[in-house]
Amino acid sequence: MTETLLILAAGNPSRGDDALGPLFLEHLMVEQEQRNGWGYVELLTDFQFQIEHAVDLENRALALFVDASVCCPAPYQFTLLQPIQDTSYTSHTLSPAAVLYVYQQINYLPPPPAFQLAIRGESFELGEPLSTAAKANLAAALEFAGRLLAMPDDETWRRFVEIHENFLS
Repeated sequence: MTETLLILAAGNPSRGDDALGPLFLEHLMVEQEQRNGWGYVELLTDFQFQIEHAVDLENRALALFVDASVCCPAPYQFTLLQPIQDTSYTSHTLSPAAVLYVYQQINYLPPPPAFQLAIRGESFELGEPLSTAAKANLAAALEFAGRLLAMPDDETWRRFVEIHENFLS
């Protein structure tokens, strides 16, 4: 298998801004179809990150986890992930860092370089539509993703993390 970039998005489309992850992926799927595909990108979505996603990381050059967040600054936050055995490790839903930890445990290898794109959400009520703020944050995150996809390599993405961190401080 050729090494690829995995973009894994999580969220529940029925819970307002929690739909940010799946909507992000839907936009990328449309763009991927319009460009006749990105041969190096695989897109996956789920309601939450789970232990099985550690297997999806195998043979990847890079991984990007995308999810809504109430904790990150608007419009989004881009960070480098490290494997961590956190409290989600024994739960049915895992943090992206815990997924990397599981990968490391089952493969006896470090995981591929992995990053998180947390998109700021405001309202997560069941049955609610995407908030106006979340729509704007999604648009900004998609514009940023275009820059990431234009340069899909670990070193460049690490520089993006540094730039993003400096901008926030």
